Amino acid sequence: MYATRFYTMMIQCLCCLCCYLVCGMLITFSPASTAATLDKIRETQTLTIAYRASSIPFSYTDDKGKPMGYAIDLCMKVAQAIKRELHLPRLDIQYLPITPFTRIQAIAEGRADIECGSTTNTQERRLQVAFSIPYFVAYARMLVRDDSAIKNWPDLQGKTIVTTRGTTNAQTLASRDKIRSLHITMLESKDHAEAFAMVKDRRADAFAMDDVLLSGLRAKDSNPDAFRIVGDPLSAEPYALILRKDDPAFKSMVDREIARVMLDREIYPLYDKWFRQAITPGNINMNMPMGQMLRAIVQFPSDQVPN
Repeated sequence: MYATRFYTMMIQCLCCLCCYLVCGMLITFSPASTAATLDKIRETQTLTIAYRASSIPFSYTDDKGKPMGYAIDLCMKVAQAIKRELHLPRLDIQYLPITPFTRIQAIAEGRADIECGSTTNTQERRLQVAFSIPYFVAYARMLVRDDSAIKNWPDLQGKTIVTTRGTTNAQTLASRDKIRSLHITMLESKDHAEAFAMVKDRRADAFAMDDVLLSGLRAKDSNPDAFRIVGDPLSAEPYALILRKDDPAFKSMVDREIARVMLDREIYPLYDKWFRQAITPGNINMNMPMGQMLRAIVQFPSDQVPN
């Protein structure tokens, strides 16, 4: 129901954009006066990227600790655009590790310029930070062991469920628990890897999170067939890059580049690289075709999402 509502509202937003296009008003991002982030980047010739350690395939590290992933690659394109538009002789990249619990503060407090991970654009978060055009749409489901009897949310009656601290899934589950009176025992982990381990070690019956992240963790495990992803979608989650609030010049530059990548169709090979081909670690393949919602966003890039 929640995912269907999101899709309907997204289509309405896209229809409005179509009307503008018919009238000849192509998607543009008006230049604004140079703001703090661009001043800092120009001065230091450095872009600081906040990244995640275990959000496969969006933002994670290889065996040498180097950040990689779909969102990281997209941020590298943004970095190239910044260097080009600011006419910088060089642009160094610094990385700041963050967790779901620290990501908002890292951007709001200026410790990083941009977060390249797997963060949902929500109305509540927009009170503290800004978001780019979405680059993925996920759905909230749950991971269980293959020998579990859990197939859908009502089966959680009296069970222990874990989710990652600082995510939208924790709020969604709290609401679902109250509505259905399931008497769930709720646990929170510091990151996705810890939550997955809790299900694996039978400390929790299920791990509620976005389906694509669950698929990545499952594929990475030495025995992926020991786990299943189940449950009707509770919500649709539009992922976007996090930026500092009230910095229109920087946001304009980021959105301009993401829109270019989408409209020039560079997004398709980038998507296939991370979701339809073998990736490290372990040569895993997510085998996830691009969804209908994301295809609609790619066709008509916009940062507008339903509240």
